[in-house]
Amino acid sequence: MTDGAVDSSGAKPGYRAVRVSRLYEQIVQQVEEAILKGQLKPGDQLPAERDLAQSFGVSRPAVREAVKTLREKGLVEAYSGRGTFVTSSTSHAIRHSLDLMIRVSQQEGSTHLAGLRQVLEPEIAGFAALRMDEQLLSTMREAVAVMDRSLHDPDPYIKADLDFHLALAEAVENPLILSLLDSIVGLLREQRSRIFAVDGGPERGQFHHKQILQAIERRDRDAAREAMRAHLEQVREDSSSPATPALQSKLTANFERGD
Repeated sequence: MTDGAVDSSGAKPGYRAVRVSRLYEQIVQQVEEAILKGQLKPGDQLPAERDLAQSFGVSRPAVREAVKTLREKGLVEAYSGRGTFVTSSTSHAIRHSLDLMIRVSQQEGSTHLAGLRQVLEPEIAGFAALRMDEQLLSTMREAVAVMDRSLHDPDPYIKADLDFHLALAEAVENPLILSLLDSIVGLLREQRSRIFAVDGGPERGQFHHKQILQAIERRDRDAAREAMRAHLEQVREDSSSPATPALQSKLTANFERGD
């Protein structure tokens, strides 16, 4: 993936400096136009925040607000340590439908999400054990290290947790699987937030993450499957456990702000 996406004619999207009050909205509009024209395609990486700010002639906070809005629209997804990428419209449609399902019937929706993960992710881990390359393995190791340092800090822990599981999916090299997981990233973030608020939840999660990582490092397909099944059973149990009220309140506030 490259910092500057090109269209079929080889031209990069040209960003215009913006000079009126709600700067971030104009940034959003220009990025949307680039996507509609095919200058930015699903999977393309946006330039770094600093470079975008320079291209648009605005401050970095304005760029951050624009990226947040683009994420809310389902047009991009940001991954900790890797950057911001254009999503597919299909992923956005699926995400909207699944979000609605969860919110209409939260208890049943959460159960269905857990069931989907139990069907999908053990096989992802099994295939990943055979196909994992060193770059993605390095991403997984870094994610585990971040989570180790963040057992009492939900934001970096949850972002690293997502990166860990997405690295497994990337190793399978199946765009349909990546699209499906991308469509439930928001739901997974909420699920992880609930588990983080359960006493001992992050520590239990880390035990299983390390078991999965060790199986992947050994290229042991069966062990990777079993380690993921055990992890998802822990997730299911912790999802139904009562949260610590103070931490749950903080996590809810962060999520509503989009932190």
